[in-house]
Amino acid sequence: MAGVRPARPATGFRAFFSYKVFASAVFTLLSLAALSAILSSSSSPPSHSAASAAVRRRGFLASDPLRARIDLIYRQASDHTALATAYAAYARRLKLDSSRQLRVFQGLAATLSDLSTRLAAPVDDEDALRPLEKEAKDRIKLARQLVGDSKEAFDTQLKIQKLRDTIFAVREQLHRAKKLGALAGFIAAGSTPKSLHCLAMRLMEERIAHPETYRHAASVAPADLADPDLYHYAIFSDNVIAVSVVINSAIKNAEEPSKHVFHVVTDPMYLAAMQVWFVRRPPARGAKVEVRSLAEFGFLNSSYSPVVRMAEGGRPDLSVLDHLRFYLPEMYPKLSRIVLLEDDVVVQKDLTGLWRVDLDGMVNGAVETCFGGFRRYIRYLNFSIPEVRDQFNPRACAWAYGVNVFDLDAWRRERCTDRFHQYQSLNEDGTLWNPASVLPAGLVTFYTTTKPLDKTWHVMGLGYNPSVSPDEIRNAAVIHFDGNMKPWLDVALNQYKHLWTKASRLPKDFGLIISSIWCCSVPPREFEYGRDASRGLVG
Repeated sequence: MAGVRPARPATGFRAFFSYKVFASAVFTLLSLAALSAILSSSSSPPSHSAASAAVRRRGFLASDPLRARIDLIYRQASDHTALATAYAAYARRLKLDSSRQLRVFQGLAATLSDLSTRLAAPVDDEDALRPLEKEAKDRIKLARQLVGDSKEAFDTQLKIQKLRDTIFAVREQLHRAKKLGALAGFIAAGSTPKSLHCLAMRLMEERIAHPETYRHAASVAPADLADPDLYHYAIFSDNVIAVSVVINSAIKNAEEPSKHVFHVVTDPMYLAAMQVWFVRRPPARGAKVEVRSLAEFGFLNSSYSPVVRMAEGGRPDLSVLDHLRFYLPEMYPKLSRIVLLEDDVVVQKDLTGLWRVDLDGMVNGAVETCFGGFRRYIRYLNFSIPEVRDQFNPRACAWAYGVNVFDLDAWRRERCTDRFHQYQSLNEDGTLWNPASVLPAGLVTFYTTTKPLDKTWHVMGLGYNPSVSPDEIRNAAVIHFDGNMKPWLDVALNQYKHLWTKASRLPKDFGLIISSIWCCSVPPREFEYGRDASRGLVG
C-alpha cells in the first residue's frame, strides 16, 4: 500500500484536456457557420433588396395623405365625366347647335374617362402624381367652364322640350276627348228621345187596340207605286215625327202634290206606329204615302247581302235600315228614277225640278262637299290599303247624302249593287273605312258615276255648323240638319231649330207636350187619337 500512487491528479488532467478539445470544436463550427452566412449573403442578387424597399415604400404610401389626394382627384374626374356625358346626351336629344356642342361634350367626356383610368393605376411617388393632378385640374376647370356657359341654353332648350312634350300629351288627351265626344254625339243622335219613344209606343198601342181599323193602313194603289209619270221619293227611318216633317214640308211646297209618292221603309218594330200615324194624319192635297217594313223585302237575306250577314253575325255598328239605299233597284224594280231624302231634312221649295236634271248617263246626282283640300276621298277611305289606293283618287271630291237623284236604269246597267257588295265584303274587318258611316260605302259604290248638282238643291251643316249663311238657307231647296245636333233633340242649335218646328207646325214646347200629356198625364183609355194633342203636334 506504501508504494502505490494516488489516482486523483491524473483524472483531473484528462478532464481538463477533454474540455479544451470540445470548446475548440464548438468555436470552429461557429466560425464556419458565420463564414458560410457571410459568403451566402454576398453572393445573393441585388434585386431582392430593391424589391423589399419598394414593398416598404408602397406600404408607406398606402398610409400616406398622397393616397387621399389621388382618390379625391379620381372622384372629381369621374363626377365631371358623368356630367359631360349627361350634357352630351342632352345635346343629342335637343339637337342644340347641334353637332358642335355634341362633339365638345363627347370629347371632354372621353378625355376625363381616360384620365380616371390612369388615376386608378398605382402611383409610386408624388413626382409621378403631380402631372396627373395638373392635367385633372385643367380638364375639370374646362368642364366646369363649358357647363357654366351652356347651362342657360340647355335650361331654355329643356324647358322648350318639356313644353313640347306637354303640348303633345295635351293633344293626345284632346284627341281622345274628341273621339269620346264623337261617340257620345253619335249615340245621342241615333237615340230616340223619351218623348218620341213614348209617341211610338202610344201609336202601337192604338194599333193593337183597333186592328181592324188599320188592316190596310196607309195603302197606296199598286198602279201609283210604279207610275213613271209620278215623282217618287224614298225615306228610310224609324222616327215618326221626322218622317212626317219631311213629307209635310215637301207637300207644302209642291206645285202638284198629287203627283208625289213617298215610299217610307222602317224597322219592323216601328211599322205599326208609322202606319197609325199616317192613317190618323194622312198627307194633304192628294199626296201618297206607302209605309213598309224592311222585313217585307225577301231578297234581303244573309246569303245575298253582306250587310245582313254582318248584322246577323253580331255587328251592332251596322244598320241594315241605313244601308237599304244600296238596294233601291231591287226594292222598286219598275221605277226608273227616284229621289232619296234623309229624315233630318226640311224641304223649302218644289222638288219636281230634280226629275228634269240631266245626269248625263250617271247613276247618282248629289251636291259635292269638297272645298280646297277638305272633304275629299282621302278623308273617308284608308289609302294605305292596296284595294283602295289602286282604285281611287285620294283627291277626288266627296259628295253628300240627304238629297240624291238616282237613275235606277243606269244603276242596273253599271251593276252598282254588285260593286257595293264587293267592297262591303272587303271591309268586313273595318280596315277600308269606318263601318258605322254609310257615306264611304256610297263613295266607293258610285265612284266616277256621280253627277254634281247645283248647291242650292241641298244646303248642309245645320246640325253642327252655327255659321251657315242665312242667304244660303233662304235660297236652298232643301236644308239638312246633318250632324249630331238634330232638331228634335235638346242639343239642337237654337238659331236653326225654328226652321224645323215651322215646317212641322209643332209648338215650341212640343217635347214637353209629348212627354207630359202623352206619357204621364193622360191614361191610355181617355186619349183619342186624331184630336187635341195630335192636332197640336203635326198639322
